[in-house]
Formats: sequence, C-alpha cells, structure tokens
Amino acid sequence: MSLLALNVIKIFVLGSFSFLFAFLITPFLTKILYKYKLWKKEVRQKSIDGKDIPVFQKFHSDKETKVPRFGGLIIWITVLFTSIFFFFLAQFTNIPFLKKLNFLSRSQTWLPIFALISASLVGLVDDIFQVFGKGKYIGGGLKLKYRIFLVALIGLVGGWWFYFKLGFDYIHIPGNGDIYIGILYIPLFVIVMLATYSGGVIDGLDGLAGGTFASIFAAFAGIALARNQIDLSAFCLTIVGSLLAFLWFNIPPARFYMGETGIMGLCCALTVVAFLTDSVLVLPIIAFMLVVESASVIIQVISKKFFKKKVFLAAPIHHHFEAKGWPHYKVTMRFWIISVVMAIIGLTIRLLG
Repeated sequence: MSLLALNVIKIFVLGSFSFLFAFLITPFLTKILYKYKLWKKEVRQKSIDGKDIPVFQKFHSDKETKVPRFGGLIIWITVLFTSIFFFFLAQFTNIPFLKKLNFLSRSQTWLPIFALISASLVGLVDDIFQVFGKGKYIGGGLKLKYRIFLVALIGLVGGWWFYFKLGFDYIHIPGNGDIYIGILYIPLFVIVMLATYSGGVIDGLDGLAGGTFASIFAAFAGIALARNQIDLSAFCLTIVGSLLAFLWFNIPPARFYMGETGIMGLCCALTVVAFLTDSVLVLPIIAFMLVVESASVIIQVISKKFFKKKVFLAAPIHHHFEAKGWPHYKVTMRFWIISVVMAIIGLTIRLLG
C-alpha cells in the first residue's frame, strides 16, 4: 500500500471515529442540557449597537428560551478525547497502523488544539453567564469587549509562538510565492483571528454554523494533505467528523445551539490552521460565508449610525432573508451550498498556487 493511501486512510479513520464518538455522547449531553434547562432565560433585547431589534424578536422570541446552549461541547470534547485516546493507544501498542493514528505532533497540531480548547473554555464561561447571569449584554454573557480582548490575547500568544518559536515571518500569495513581513506577522495574526471570530455571528439558525464550518475545515484538510501535513489534516477532519454528528442532532428543528463554546473554539482553531498551511490569503474565500455574515453586521451598524437607515431588514444577513419570508431551513441549506462552492474554489486556488 502506498504512503499516500495510508495517510488518506488515517485521516478518514480518525474523522469517522470522531463522528461515532460524538454521535454516541450527544444523547447523554442532550439529556443533561434539558434536565437542567440550560438555555437563556431571557431573549436578546438589543442589537450590538444598543438599538431595538423588533424584526429579530418577531422570529426568535419564543425559540431562544427553550433550546439549550452548550452544543459546542460535542465538538471540542470529541477532538480532545480523540487526540488523547490515539496518543496513548500509540504508546501501548506495537501495531504499526494503530501507532500511525496518533496525530498529536508539536509542529502541526499542538497549536490548533491549544487554540481550540482555550477559546472553547472562554466560550463556555460566556455560555454559563448567558444561562445563569443577569448582565446587560445578551442575556448576561461576557461583554463583547471582554470576548474580543480574550480572543485577541489568544491570537497574540499564537502569533508570538509562530514568529519566535516556529520562525514564521512571511505570508504566501498563491501564484506569487512568499513575501517577507517580519515582525508584522504577529499583529497580522491577531487581526485575522479577530476577523474570523467576527464571522461567528453565523451561529443564528438551526444547523447553519455546523454545516458551514464543516465545509471550511474539510477544505483545509485537503490543503494540509496536499502539503503533507498529515497530522494537521487529521485534526481538521476530526473536527469535520464531530460537526457532522452535531448536525445530525441540529438539523431543523435544532435540539441545541452551538453557543460560544463552539463558535469561539472553531474560529480560533481555524485561524491557526490557515496560518499553519500558509493559506491565510485564501481564508476569506474558503470561509466566504463568515465574511459575508460579519460584513453584513458592520454595514448595518455603520449605516444606522451615520445615515440613520438600515441596509438590511435585520443583521446578520441570514436574519434579513428570514425577514423577507424565507423559511429558516431554506436560508440554511442555500448558505451551505454557497459555503461548499466557495470552499472548493478556495481549495483549488491554494493548490494551484
């Protein structure tokens, strides 16, 4: 059997394992979420700019108070368990293929796993506050400025590690090669991480975020495989596997929401993966729907502040289409299609470059 075939089998075995593990633990998690009613006790009253949101409340006033948060636990717990399980399995077996299934490596997966877990834990705190807190911002969660600060801090640690420990001081331009940017690599890393996190507003409809992130990480799994970053490719496909299990239970009507514990972890891990694969310039293409979602909010806020009028009926843009009368499942599935197409285009550009 060729080495390429063996590597492909490795990443698909790990992706399948993560799907099965996540699929098996989800009913147990769901039972806990509903038993303790771990959903927001009050509906969001204000937009990010402090204005009333009557259109949003029209479609979400009852729904948000009866569906639990914390669905993102499925994702990062699955990835963490899978990585640890196969690491120890490799230590206590002499079977070559089982040893090969270990994908924990300092050069490829330590950083994305660190980003995934650390950001997910911050998001977990936010979800806990949203369920039990009484703060002013969106049901008592961490204030936006605190979340931005913590994501930026994770980005700063990541950028510092890439620059000083791994020697990254350039960005790759597809078709043109590498361009040296020196110490600017660190602020660029932080900016990209914050920009990616801003796209996390896509977590607003049943299954929308799960399907979108699945196509994004699948594309990066392909890029990593083409670059012979096998462990990183396995990491990406492990996330895809957990997301597919998440979607099994989250296809409309959703049984739970991903929450910040899922969104923050996925966005921060995605940033690290994009830099590790020298693919940061195709990230906006592969993650096109995150860009569109974030841009719609920015455009809406600027327009309301300076021109006293709304560009969209509601923002992020998936709520705009809801307000126009599209059923939520139609919005979700059409956004999935666009995400898959853009992921393929971004993957193609990166491989050609």
